[in-house]
Amino acid sequence: MQSIVVKNISKSYGKKGEIAALHDISFEVETGSLFGIIGPDGAGKTTLFRILTTLLLADKGTATVEGMDVVLSFKEIRKRIGYMPGKFSLYPDLSVEENLNFFATIFNTSIEENYDLIKDIYVQIEPFKKRKAGKLSGGMKQKLALSCALIHRPEVLFLDEPTTGVDAVSRKEFWEMLKGLKAQGITILVSTPYMDEASLCDKVALIQKGQILTINTPQGIVDEFEYPLWAAKSANMLQLLNNLKNLPYIKDVYPFGEYHHIVLQSAEGVELLKKYVASQTAEKIEILKVVPNIEDCFIGFMNK
Repeated sequence: MQSIVVKNISKSYGKKGEIAALHDISFEVETGSLFGIIGPDGAGKTTLFRILTTLLLADKGTATVEGMDVVLSFKEIRKRIGYMPGKFSLYPDLSVEENLNFFATIFNTSIEENYDLIKDIYVQIEPFKKRKAGKLSGGMKQKLALSCALIHRPEVLFLDEPTTGVDAVSRKEFWEMLKGLKAQGITILVSTPYMDEASLCDKVALIQKGQILTINTPQGIVDEFEYPLWAAKSANMLQLLNNLKNLPYIKDVYPFGEYHHIVLQSAEGVELLKKYVASQTAEKIEILKVVPNIEDCFIGFMNK
């Protein structure tokens, strides 16, 4: 069964619609799954989330959440979803407890009624329940916002770049929380610019400039990478990058951490690369074969 169905959604901004935010977007999210929308800033993720949470009208196409049209049934959808926007949007002058009580009241429920759902998350910030929300750290704000989005026990949870701006430990903790929520049967749609978070989803859609590049499982996307991938480094990384770009058997080369990743045109290019490295006696170049990850795949799809 599908919790979310998006068909040919398009959205543009500007007086004449000259700024295309989404172009012919289509995908489906299975009930009880964790689906990731992965892409850089400006890719159209927030526009998509606002359409699916009934806050924005699409120019073209249709979308349903739990079988309900996002335009025709927006009131009912709002009762059955949780939404955590990318920017912290709770009341900074209210305490942790007051914010949570406020959102519970909006949905005619209480903290006590649904405490079992948010317990594992809220227990981490409960010792600070009297503190103003605006005085919380990034990770604590994140946990409070998630608790507020869950307090009415939604069927579908929308999280727009929930880990942006928080430390690595908080990011890891947050994804552990999502696993727990998924285990309780909640469908989760999450967007992120962090490619490493793609591997934590059941299925992902890579998006760039308002268009979906591919949809697959994380491993399925990696398996689609069809070229030999190597990595290289030397004392002069800029010169190495420029030199590698000029070699005809190299399809692409780009900085990747302390290395440059090298995408070869074919398997024959491996021996040619090794010969090139051996010929550069004036400069010590280290090369090694590497396994592609989601980021390598994303770059490859963009180049297509």
